[in-house]
Amino acid sequence: MITVFGSINLDLVVRAAHLPQPGETVLGGAFAAHPGGKGANQALAARRAGAEVRLIGAVGADSFAAPALALLKDGGVDLSGVRTLSGASTGVALIAVEEATAENQILVASGANAAVQARDLPPLGPQDWLLLQGELDLGETLAAADIARAAGAKVVWNLAPVPPQDLPGDLDARVDLLIVNEGEAEALTGHAPPDAALAAWPGDVVITLGAAGAVARFSGQIIRAPAKRITPVDTTGAGDATVGALLAALSRGVAAPDALRFALAAGSLACLTQGAQPSYATREAIETFARS
Repeated sequence: MITVFGSINLDLVVRAAHLPQPGETVLGGAFAAHPGGKGANQALAARRAGAEVRLIGAVGADSFAAPALALLKDGGVDLSGVRTLSGASTGVALIAVEEATAENQILVASGANAAVQARDLPPLGPQDWLLLQGELDLGETLAAADIARAAGAKVVWNLAPVPPQDLPGDLDARVDLLIVNEGEAEALTGHAPPDAALAAWPGDVVITLGAAGAVARFSGQIIRAPAKRITPVDTTGAGDATVGALLAALSRGVAAPDALRFALAAGSLACLTQGAQPSYATREAIETFARS
């Protein structure tokens, strides 16, 4: 079982000819509302990629809660650990997407996500995996990692975004696998080249490289995997698709090199459809695309 301790948002997306500069107003085109939040995204991505998944989080007692949870519910994610808080709003992400490049800018109002606590976790054991991100309170996230490690569960942390607070010096001892992109790797280690960042982190780590794929180290083995060549439509949530699919594969015993290729295929597929959660593919679709 994969337990995701993470954020739940409703993504409000506007597509435009170019992304705004500071102080600039850009008239956009199409508007859409999609369920999102890194925790919810990764939970659904892992579920569609074949894993049993439960989500621990919170939403507000407002009109955004139902659409934020709709695809998770339809997809079979266990939502029994999601609390509804009367005194808070459901988290919201404001997303601008550039038409030509599919690149995006994201501004998040955390809302109920700020109230998620480590004590909300269910009992965990050696057979469980705990997946963390950077959108919840850092103290609660670290506490959740400690609870999971004490119970013998494996802890995977997608350090995205990197918290503004100082991270503990023993972070590597509290995490079984770290997943970051190039910018996050540099912020964490102080080293910009991915290979240098890889060498600076003492534990198992995956560094995603966008269109260049990923580089990773598992049990001392360096793995390099290319990404599929695609023409992206919307990159929103593609990193979460990669993380969820990777954990789904690892949790069912897939060898690390194959799991990484599977995850990158999932991330590429997610770039071919608008929105985050609506773009996540099934295990069968990912395996077919990975072989193509």
